[in-house]
Amino acid sequence: MHPVILAIESSCDETSASIIQHGKVLNNVIASQAVHQKYGGVVPELASRAHQQYIYQVVNEAMTSAGISTSLLNAIAFTKGPGLLGSLLVGVSFAKGMAVALDIPLIEVNHMEAHVLAHFIADPKPSFPFLCLTVSGGHTQIVLIDDYLEMKVIGETRDDAVGEAFDKAAKIMGLPYPGGPLVDQYAKKGNSEAFQFPDTNIPGYDFSFSGIKTAFLYFLRDNKKLDPGFVEKNQHDICASLQKHLVGMLMRKLNKASEETGIKQIAIAGGVAANSGLRISLQEYAKKNNWKIFIPDFEYCTDNAAMIAMAAHYKFIQNKFSDLHVAPQANLSI
Repeated sequence: MHPVILAIESSCDETSASIIQHGKVLNNVIASQAVHQKYGGVVPELASRAHQQYIYQVVNEAMTSAGISTSLLNAIAFTKGPGLLGSLLVGVSFAKGMAVALDIPLIEVNHMEAHVLAHFIADPKPSFPFLCLTVSGGHTQIVLIDDYLEMKVIGETRDDAVGEAFDKAAKIMGLPYPGGPLVDQYAKKGNSEAFQFPDTNIPGYDFSFSGIKTAFLYFLRDNKKLDPGFVEKNQHDICASLQKHLVGMLMRKLNKASEETGIKQIAIAGGVAANSGLRISLQEYAKKNNWKIFIPDFEYCTDNAAMIAMAAHYKFIQNKFSDLHVAPQANLSI
């Protein structure tokens, strides 16, 4: 059976809905929350309130634009976690309500698994097995994927995520939130060799980014003592140097995993997958190591319901449904 599924994503500060029919994503409606910008980061309580405000609108738009009536739906999918508990609760509650009203199944989806499965929304698609570097504001992982619903985390950050490191460094520099994309933008005009930052020596495929944030804080503090205008004068070079360092940390571990597993099908996913420095570095490694690489379209890198829909499609086929007692889990693992 090829189902018609409504998918809902509400893990952080994007309210999104998507319709998938016969394994093809028909749309991807996203409502962003600008309210967090003045606070320099996502405020959980404000996020959950905004989800309550937007969720009916995005679901209605997804249904209407796809030309799908509720009578055609075979299941409702939602993000179970990981994410902000209050935000997740809005999506879970809405999905449960619709499922009960329509008497159709619920499908819970792991947010990080969905980021991986975003690669199957459009061509080209990876074949199994492949490695996926999932990088976002909340997670940094290397995942080994053997099948659509068979995946294992073989490396992950021991403290902070790389996306959080980008945003925190930008905040220290005085850039507005979200700062990660601005670092990428300014880095394009800078000299990536201008400044050096310390690396971390973590065994295996794991990462650590807390040390680089501290080192960056002290780097700016010490240089601003000598020249109060240091950041403004060197903004592009600082961003370029920092981005090269963080991307290098990611790629060295990914390369190690590829060499030791023998897998040359390599993918990236998550919000930081939109970073131009990471994409360029991935292409360089691919050329050198004969990798076949896969990078989702930008709209499927950030949090979105299309990836939730794709994951739900494969779960529906395998009859992996949830009961009405399912609850959101903020720290859910793959």
